[in-house]
Amino acid sequence: MARELVYDALNAIARTVLHAQGIRITIEGQDNIPTRGGAVIAANHTAYLDFVEVGLVGRNRGRNVRYMMKAELQQNRIVAFLMKHCKAIPVDRSAGHAAYDAAVVALRAGELVVVYPEATISRSFELKEFKSGAARMAIDANVPIVPVVIWGAHRVWTKGFPKQLGRHKFPINIEIGEPISPLEPVDGLTATLRTAMDGLLARAQQDYPAPAGEPWVPVRLGGSAPTLEKAHELEEAEFAARRAKAQRRKA
Repeated sequence: MARELVYDALNAIARTVLHAQGIRITIEGQDNIPTRGGAVIAANHTAYLDFVEVGLVGRNRGRNVRYMMKAELQQNRIVAFLMKHCKAIPVDRSAGHAAYDAAVVALRAGELVVVYPEATISRSFELKEFKSGAARMAIDANVPIVPVVIWGAHRVWTKGFPKQLGRHKFPINIEIGEPISPLEPVDGLTATLRTAMDGLLARAQQDYPAPAGEPWVPVRLGGSAPTLEKAHELEEAEFAARRAKAQRRKA
């Protein structure tokens, strides 16, 4: 692995912070991350910082993953510097084709590109409807998709919850599935990916504490998190508020 000083520094900081918080990470299937060649890393999305865990599983195999990140984050000079030097792929939501093409080029060049098939954080902590981007990229670049499920990171920091950044010793389970070859049409490959991640989520939750009534525990497991339907309503309201804010700025 070629040295990337900024990436190396961020990795060291992330590991130090996780250690200081007492976070206990258990990883199953680490060997499913390829040590060479391109691959789409498809991960579930329940927390603001779950990209940290995705980065760690890459580094554990001697790889630096490449994130697809909102282009507007580059308005912050520090973030722009970090994105540039970590080879992140900026995504302009009004012109997504450029980011898609850049991701395919990176995959063909042998990079690991991280994609969140759900696109946004799941407020229900269940898997939302999948977008087809991960499958389309894998097919166009002729690389496998590696499904990754992270469970427990949402207890640290997610939508609608106060941050828990102290020494809380939360456990985090990571399940990494076997690479999925891009041999199906887009819809079929997306469905295969979804099925794989459903199974990984069940395994990640199997031995994880699930106190009854807790707001970070899905309803299916006896918690009081929003249902998928309620989470969808909250998300739509959030998007509507953003659009109204953007229109006010233009006025």
